Amino acid sequence: MRKLLFEIAYKGTNYHGYQVQENAITVAETLQNAIELVFKKREDITGCSRTDTGVHANQYFFHMVTDNNIPTQAAVKALNNTLPGDIAVLSCREVPMDFHARYSVTAKEYLYKIWDNPLPNPFLDGLVLHARQTVDAEQMHCCAQEFLGEHDFIGFCSSGGKTHDTIRQIYRISAERKGDLVEFRVLGNGFLYNMVRIMVGTLLPCGAKVPQIGDIAKILASKDRKMAGITASPAGLYLNRVIYDAAFLTGGSCEIKKES
Repeated sequence: MRKLLFEIAYKGTNYHGYQVQENAITVAETLQNAIELVFKKREDITGCSRTDTGVHANQYFFHMVTDNNIPTQAAVKALNNTLPGDIAVLSCREVPMDFHARYSVTAKEYLYKIWDNPLPNPFLDGLVLHARQTVDAEQMHCCAQEFLGEHDFIGFCSSGGKTHDTIRQIYRISAERKGDLVEFRVLGNGFLYNMVRIMVGTLLPCGAKVPQIGDIAKILASKDRKMAGITASPAGLYLNRVIYDAAFLTGGSCEIKKES
């Protein structure tokens, strides 16, 4: 037996999230269908994170235990020949049996893309949030710095989340304008249900209300979801980077570093 770690990327527009669901097409089910064809067995797979309907991933990992001896690079090629074009396998490597795609994660980075132009862009439909008002990226960046550090993020969590521990630590956060796109990035040790989408929804202008310095700190202190903003559209959200302790991993086609 051996444990394989796969790195993938996917566009989530056509999927009801990552996790297998009844009567809905998901990323995990689509992967398992391809794995069954290539490995001649429907293997169980364990993902590094849950992503919701319409959310994308620039980098995602899942592990699988198998007795199939197919070479790792051959598995990458065969799966890519089988999968639809909106899911790509980027690499595959053998990892120690005590490695876990989810529990061995040390940090994750999310990216949220906002199209800041009065006119829609049909080529970005489903891939960005089309802002209703002009976004002040500099103000957004300054306000977002109040998320840094360790906080109770229960006020930035949607109902339906299954975790009882709502303490999370944010290592780095930014908002940057790139032409008509505003890119919001946040790196942390973990995230609650819809946490990033609520962070974005709180930082965006809403009518005459524009976020001010001090607002985020007040919401965090209140622990009240009603004080935070809307849950922004899933279309602009990407799981951008997944970080593991490099001691777990050797070889492979992509480098995974421990975040300093």
